[in-house]
Amino acid sequence: MAKVSEIYGSMVFNEHTMQERLPSATYKSLIKTMKEGKPLEIEVANVVAHAMKEWAIEKGATHFTHWFQPLTGITSEKHDSFLDPCSDGRAIMSFSGKELIQGEPDASSFPSGGLRATFEARGYTAWDPTSYAFIKDEVLCIPTAFCSYTGEALDKKTPLLRSMSAVEEQANRVLALFGEPRQRIVPTLGAEQEYFLVSEKAYAKRQDLIMTGRTLFGYAPCKGQELDEHYFGAIRPTVNEFMKELDNELWALGVPARTKHNEVAPAQHELAPIFTNVNRGVDENLLTMEKMRLLASHHGLVCLQHEKPFEGINGSGKHNNWSLSAGKKNLFDPGESPMDNLRFLVFLAGVIQAVDDYQELLRMSVASAGNDHRLGADEAPPAIISIFLGDELDAIVDALIDDHEYTNAEKVAMDLGVAVLPNFLKDNTDRNRTSPFAFTGNKFEFRMPGSGVNLSDCNMILNTAMAKSLKDFADAMEGKAGEEFEAAAIDYIRDVLTAHQRIIFNGNGYSEEWTREAERRGLANHPTTADALPCFVEPKSIALFEEFGVLTETEVRSRYEVKLEKYNKLLNIEARTMKRMVRRAYLPAINSYAAEVAGHINAIRSACAGADTDQQEELLRRLLLGIKEIDTQLRALGKLHHETLEIESEQEKANTYAHEVIPVMDRLRAAVDGLEVLVDRDHWPVPTYNDILFYV
Repeated sequence: MAKVSEIYGSMVFNEHTMQERLPSATYKSLIKTMKEGKPLEIEVANVVAHAMKEWAIEKGATHFTHWFQPLTGITSEKHDSFLDPCSDGRAIMSFSGKELIQGEPDASSFPSGGLRATFEARGYTAWDPTSYAFIKDEVLCIPTAFCSYTGEALDKKTPLLRSMSAVEEQANRVLALFGEPRQRIVPTLGAEQEYFLVSEKAYAKRQDLIMTGRTLFGYAPCKGQELDEHYFGAIRPTVNEFMKELDNELWALGVPARTKHNEVAPAQHELAPIFTNVNRGVDENLLTMEKMRLLASHHGLVCLQHEKPFEGINGSGKHNNWSLSAGKKNLFDPGESPMDNLRFLVFLAGVIQAVDDYQELLRMSVASAGNDHRLGADEAPPAIISIFLGDELDAIVDALIDDHEYTNAEKVAMDLGVAVLPNFLKDNTDRNRTSPFAFTGNKFEFRMPGSGVNLSDCNMILNTAMAKSLKDFADAMEGKAGEEFEAAAIDYIRDVLTAHQRIIFNGNGYSEEWTREAERRGLANHPTTADALPCFVEPKSIALFEEFGVLTETEVRSRYEVKLEKYNKLLNIEARTMKRMVRRAYLPAINSYAAEVAGHINAIRSACAGADTDQQEELLRRLLLGIKEIDTQLRALGKLHHETLEIESEQEKANTYAHEVIPVMDRLRAAVDGLEVLVDRDHWPVPTYNDILFYV
């Protein structure tokens, strides 16, 4: 077995490989492009392309692709070979700087929210040199941005890169007030990825899992997660083999996979990487998700990345650990004495202001049909945005707002009462599993994203909103220095914290009291995607994106349309799948079992006149009542679903799905699930939760 240090990054054209393969002048020029945003000359691109091709061919690659993120949220790729036929019948392998820099995939077949019509097919991909090229399945993958023929961004990467530039510019303005030189400032990301693994055989028998990624039916298993025995438990051999293969593949691709473990729910697991810059972190997370899906089949498994594949147990999230890095400094590191760390307090106040001002946008960024089922229970945060700071920072905020003296919290040594065990210092913040946005020592953990989401959207919003907060501060402090600056900065921080204190909440986010308290505070509560999406196109949101050049109004409106359309299409698929499963699987099976029970009653009476058949008759009665209820709800769903499809407005259609169709789907599910525990196991047409979650 090869050492991890030998595997790691072996399939990545990273800086180490660049330095080995490129002439010194070319390498320096490319690094300036990567680190400082300097324009890339075509001569440099030609040299880089040749070296990249030679390296890729040595690694077994035969094709190259521009790897991009259309508005579907996943990744796309079109493979072209390096092959270049010669006139004498031979062929050479070639790859030019132009091919490296620019590609031309069809732009009409991807969702565009009206930016492109079917007959307007031209689109462009443009190399993103800040994210390393890599080899996957004998293909050189070049991370790229994707835009339309008319220049609008048609992808997730472009606005994210724009937001990174915006927050870097404004953060440098703030740091200049503290006497610091201009420097590279990068938002960082650590994406904790949760997922389920189930048996391929069970999966193949569940049309709902195949079509929608979640179980539309299923009665609670005899044992769920109530014993907490799966969390951090011993990993099953089959799963462990999958995890080992996954680690090796990711390490070769330069993805710093660090932590793996069983999650709370049965059959649920997690992988967490070491943080990196947010652009590369998103790319690596998308690679991780893809590898999980593809490698699972090697072990007779299927990887489910739906936010809530099983009702009644934990859904799968993707915790977005976000921070700002300036060189080797973490700008969210409070230091030994946070109260005396003015720079930290400025950035802390900026985050609080950003999250409060744009709470609805953050909620919108993680809205999806699947996440609507996950948010609000089973360790997922509620749909109401709030910030958890922990005891020490909360006390500092109170001291600043009330203008009273604050005494630094003493570091508390934890003594476990056993001599052989070491003492250690307690952290200055606890964890709050119900908080959507929690400070965790030197970063903020945004816990709302679901496991299937592309994290570009929420990080683009975080970066842009933070840029706005920092700009407001820098504008207010312009021309101030020394003691005048310090006094003005403290006053400014106090005013910001006072104005935005409502967003800070350290309690139980699941409680009904918090829902009422949040309403009293004026915080937004959008429980469904249909409720959450309209804020995207409000003037306040459009003004934010346009101020920092992150999205134009046209690009904002197109993304709103894409999200609405995706939500409606997913709900349409779920309703169609539900109706078909009931008609073709559940009702025939239940009717067959009812007929069998009726036959048994008649057979008993024939064999033994006067025999007591009360139990069998009660069972038959309950089956027949259940069949009637299923038929009633099936008819109601069919009628309402058909009417919903006729609605022209996508927003109105989404509202109908969220508030009318889904409740009928829930009633149909309850009617079917109620008979699962009555019907003989041999008659039930699909694997149950007991079968799926506790596979061997």
